[in-house]
Amino acid sequence: MTDRLAGLHQGADDGDVIVRTACVACDAEDAADRLRQALQPDDLEIVVIFFSPRTDIAAFVARLGEGFAGTRLVGCTTAGEITQDGYAEGTIMALGFPRSHFSARSLLIDDLDNLDSRGVVDGIIRNRNGLAAEVPRWQSEFSLLLVDGLSTCEDQLTAEISFGLGPVPLSGGSAGDGTDFARTFVLFDGKVASNAAVLIQMVSRCPIRVFKTDHLVPAETRMVVTGADPSRRVVSEINAEPAAREYARILGKDPEQLSPFIFAAHPVVVQFGGRHHVRAIQRVADNGDLVFFSAIDEGVVLTLAEPDNMVDHLEREMQALSEGGKPDAIIAFDCILRRLEAEQKQQVGQLSRILADNRVVGFSTYGEQYNSMHVNQTLTGVAIYPPDEG
Repeated sequence: MTDRLAGLHQGADDGDVIVRTACVACDAEDAADRLRQALQPDDLEIVVIFFSPRTDIAAFVARLGEGFAGTRLVGCTTAGEITQDGYAEGTIMALGFPRSHFSARSLLIDDLDNLDSRGVVDGIIRNRNGLAAEVPRWQSEFSLLLVDGLSTCEDQLTAEISFGLGPVPLSGGSAGDGTDFARTFVLFDGKVASNAAVLIQMVSRCPIRVFKTDHLVPAETRMVVTGADPSRRVVSEINAEPAAREYARILGKDPEQLSPFIFAAHPVVVQFGGRHHVRAIQRVADNGDLVFFSAIDEGVVLTLAEPDNMVDHLEREMQALSEGGKPDAIIAFDCILRRLEAEQKQQVGQLSRILADNRVVGFSTYGEQYNSMHVNQTLTGVAIYPPDEG
């Protein structure tokens, strides 16, 4: 892999870079030094880092603290990265937000199993008030959420955060661990933590647009969850039959053939608020239960969905985000199941070209956050546009 060590995303008029980006190989001993050289952090408000789980995390974070002393650092591990060249693995992707265009506050939310909802909401409101007083003329507010992707707490956390954020749009991703699903981390203030989340609240002089999209079309086939443990995201029965066996029967598959590629190709969705939302399956448990990426309860009606062509769909979505002017950068949180589907259909190269052409950077996730919802098999993110003046 070739390191990308300059802020290569130009503004829509090919003027100065707004969001600085840099990417290095995760096994480079001087990775932190290279990122500092590329980002020139002295005037940065905050640096957001998405790093491969192959990274020597302890060594990297220690060097990061030395090289970026005085700079606010947040981030998380990934299930793959989205760099300036599109989809990648084994890299460290860093985004720098200059004070000339952004003001930020960050909040560590730890011990997600015992979430202090009131304390979290109070902290969010304090941060919002602080930002409003700091840059009263800047009107573009948005928030980014990075959360332990194995915590199983994203549904509750996202809902609680919405009480503090109010009308401020939120986008985010659940930290990943490749396809191992063993342990994930978030980075905050020079330390990494599990069972935790980081909320980044920003105000900008740049216009922004928070978006959510998926390429799935609900079909006619429906099934009912008749046995579930929402707290563990486990479905034991579908249509009063063992879950994995019944799901496989509906697909015309052997239960022994069920795999992440099958789940990616044959997702299920729920309908509420007049829209469909994906409830993606993570794996089959040893006892034949289905483990989901989101909470799911008994009585829920699941609809089988069929995928649209990912390349055509992504091209249309990027064109829509560029109507009226191309974004300077798009920060994206992209479900690992979308990436697995792209690999299976040999579309990674085409999708990478579209992502690179549209200045998309981010990471592959174990789940995505959009406003008050935790969703799956979705691409969500923030498009950042050059300011009208200057």
